[in-house]
Amino acid sequence: MPAPTYKNYIPRNAITLVEELLDDKSIRIVLKTERKTKHGDYKRLSKHQHQISINTNLNPYRFLITFIHEVAHFEAFQKYGYGIKPHGKEWKSAFQHMMLPFLRPDIFPKALLPILAQHFKNPKASSDSDMKLALTLKQYDNANEKVYVFEIPEGDRFKLYNGKVFVKGKKRRKRIECQELGTQRLYLFNPIAEVEHLTA
Repeated sequence: MPAPTYKNYIPRNAITLVEELLDDKSIRIVLKTERKTKHGDYKRLSKHQHQISINTNLNPYRFLITFIHEVAHFEAFQKYGYGIKPHGKEWKSAFQHMMLPFLRPDIFPKALLPILAQHFKNPKASSDSDMKLALTLKQYDNANEKVYVFEIPEGDRFKLYNGKVFVKGKKRRKRIECQELGTQRLYLFNPIAEVEHLTA
């Protein structure tokens, strides 16, 4: 049985477009198991070799968005050099240009398309930074017991993937202040960080 490739993880109708996108690019594609701190990344291995890695636990729509996100890094660096900001205007322009052909109802669900169109007016460094997009994408994930920090009542406890337990505090401008029980230190959480709600 052949090993899975990226084609196993993206919407079927996107395969031809992705193949065309990669046609003249020397990019090695690595599939990773779940990484808690990122969905994917891009690395320059040498002058002529490049690598992108993507987590295989992502739903097909998030996988495709992440995939194009990382290829856009390659495109921006190839065109403008490595002195640019990783998520600056050059990357945003490349990401927008490369993503446009995929924004079709035979690739993405119709409910997701207007949210993606809004997001790509000014794409962020992570789709998780766009709360509306992140919440909509989560609807297509496999069911799990995780919740977002913003959904937990203030004063309740929650646990991270690493076992650390926190008490949810007050919301600041864009982050939520939470106290780790073990050290009593305060941390600022992204409202849409996925955690385990401890109800007992």
